[in-house]
Amino acid sequence: MIGIIDYGAGNLFSIKNVLDYLKTDSEIIREKHDIERADRLILPGVGAFPDAMRMLEEKNLVEIIKRESRKKYILGICLGMQILFEKGYEFSETQGLGLIEGRVEKLTETPDIKIPHMGWSSIRIMNTCPIADGIKENDSFYFVHSYKAVMKDSDLGLYCRYGQKIPALVWKDNVFGCQFHPEKSGEKGIRILKNFAELK
Repeated sequence: MIGIIDYGAGNLFSIKNVLDYLKTDSEIIREKHDIERADRLILPGVGAFPDAMRMLEEKNLVEIIKRESRKKYILGICLGMQILFEKGYEFSETQGLGLIEGRVEKLTETPDIKIPHMGWSSIRIMNTCPIADGIKENDSFYFVHSYKAVMKDSDLGLYCRYGQKIPALVWKDNVFGCQFHPEKSGEKGIRILKNFAELK
């Protein structure tokens, strides 16, 4: 079972709808015992980095997510990807989950580059990543965000350009993250979620 973690900051039902379409066993979960029971986890997220971490802390989910990520696959989506990193700098410095080395900073705005980065962007491949199997250079995904990960290239699967290099898919051991919304990215996004569901 794939557990979609509901901590108050997620786009839960569109993700659940895609997994249902794929005929993948999934549940929206809120409790520690359900996180432990799940075979793999999805950490969605919409909103601000400090708010997401505060809600996880209030629900006492930080440590169990860290623990379970050592032995099962976890996928963070959008803000859920950002909080996988060590620190975020949205409004103030906030500790993240620390599952991937790096930090999250605001996108650089210029007269030609508006924030948020919203819409379809084509990706480039940095490193082979198992959940990007079947994804090709210049495939497009749907993004909505104002912050980006600053990280090591060795943990980077896919990236896009929006006046700057933006990590689009990251990967470290059992931990994966998509800055784009796979659930809103059509056939290619469905492929990402299918690959995640079928990881061995």
